[in-house]
Amino acid sequence: MSKKTTIYDIAKKLNITAATVSRALNNNPKISEATRELVLKTAAKMNYEQNRLAQALKSGKSYNVGVIVPRIDSNFFASVIRGIEEELYPMGYHVIICQTHDQKSLELTNINSLLNAQVDGVIMSVSNVNDADIVNPDTDTKVIEDDIFNNLIKKNVPLIFFDRKKDIKGVSSVVIDDFKGAYDATQHLIDQGKKRIAHLSNNRDMEIFKNRYLGYKQALIDNGIEFDESLVIECYSKVPDGRKVTQKLLAMETPPDAIFSVSDFSALGAIKEILDQGLRIPEDISVVGFSNEPFTKFMELSITSVDQSPTEMGRIAAKVFLEEVENGNNVKSEKHVVLSPELMIRKSSLSKSSAITV
Repeated sequence: MSKKTTIYDIAKKLNITAATVSRALNNNPKISEATRELVLKTAAKMNYEQNRLAQALKSGKSYNVGVIVPRIDSNFFASVIRGIEEELYPMGYHVIICQTHDQKSLELTNINSLLNAQVDGVIMSVSNVNDADIVNPDTDTKVIEDDIFNNLIKKNVPLIFFDRKKDIKGVSSVVIDDFKGAYDATQHLIDQGKKRIAHLSNNRDMEIFKNRYLGYKQALIDNGIEFDESLVIECYSKVPDGRKVTQKLLAMETPPDAIFSVSDFSALGAIKEILDQGLRIPEDISVVGFSNEPFTKFMELSITSVDQSPTEMGRIAAKVFLEEVENGNNVKSEKHVVLSPELMIRKSSLSKSSAITV
């Protein structure tokens, strides 16, 4: 078995002290950038591996950060994770990814597992389902939802919400302006001459879906269009669900001439149903989604959607975590970042002459 490279080997190779090598590997500000880069480059060439356990014992940190998402098979959440990793990896952190599948009980299990792993922080998007009873699988007892998060706070573990959040004192968040995104999407449909605009909503107990509903409603009111509650239908953000509720909308005595969906997936379901019924998009019915999933621009009938800047959202969430670590997770360091959405206009909604965005 070959001998493992040590900091002393690197120091000898570069003719510097082992202390200098150690400081460079640990991003000590006293070390120049040129020296740090030289040490890191030499360490990589010599296949040096830091003893993370010893590093953790010395610093009192595990250099692990938990990231909890509803699901990973979504470009939005995958892009947020990429942004988090891009920001944290250069700082020596590793990311542990957990999925809840929108189940509160799994959310609790994930948080408990991350606490047992002694993570230095948790960055998460909360589940969309409101379970009547959340049961702790370890104790078989019911749990109050806020206690799940308060457990992290009591242990002084930084908690940062992104996209889907809860309002908890001392907890930071990074979100998109969902109200504005929905308002702009609805205004765009109105500008295309649409007057009977349906809304595929989701669980409005969730702040993001409530704000998208309110943005949609306000745009109608501001344009003098009567708000019709019958045109608002809640459904899961899935293709089959979007198709199912669109069947109901098209069966109305006066069907809608446009659909604004809180999700690209339910918007895709709506499009499939509209086309299957022999209607034209956007001539008969326009469709706008939300999230700007990759498929929206690559389809032959490209889909207008609201972009949420997920990679940037991830980077900022990671930066907020790093700031809180520096501040000792002080409640005063609580920060709420709201990103501006961008409407990506494509074929599914464009009735009038206007520029198409990629």
